[in-house]
Amino acid sequence: MVRIDRVVTRGGDAGETSLGDGARVGKETARIEAIGAVDEANAALGVLRCLVSDDATMQATLSRLQNDLFDVGADLAVPGEAGERLRLTEAPVMRLEAEIAAMNAGLAPLSSFVLPGGTPAAAQAHVARTLLRRAERRVAALRADGVNPALLRLLNRASDHLFVLSRLLNARASGDVLWVPGANR
Repeated sequence: MVRIDRVVTRGGDAGETSLGDGARVGKETARIEAIGAVDEANAALGVLRCLVSDDATMQATLSRLQNDLFDVGADLAVPGEAGERLRLTEAPVMRLEAEIAAMNAGLAPLSSFVLPGGTPAAAQAHVARTLLRRAERRVAALRADGVNPALLRLLNRASDHLFVLSRLLNARASGDVLWVPGANR
């Protein structure tokens, strides 16, 4: 398991950081950008969890997703074949697909695109969703360097999950905020 004895190490003061295999890389590299984007999305999920703190089911769902995103970061932190290192599997992707189907089953079909908004929790779900899309783009940029394909599937599914979750949260209140094409011409 992980053991952190010190937070301040000064190891990154010159603009470099260590990967999980000990390699030193610049903080501006594509891999660190991808890890950072996943971390940003995870932080946004933490805010969402605060906004749904009274819903034990959503807390559990979002907690699992946050843990999955840490697994994504751990997978990204060790490039290539790493033997015993953590590698994400398809299991969390399949779990997200089942959760999406369950949430979507009770929602009315859409008649337009959805604008981010509605309740504070739904709006935060949209923020987290867009951050996951950015993380997905950053991870996709690593494909030439070799990246676990399950990572892209998980990030794609996680953003879909948050879209449906935002709809569920809004359905419990005043409903989706729909795009009205050309409304302000």
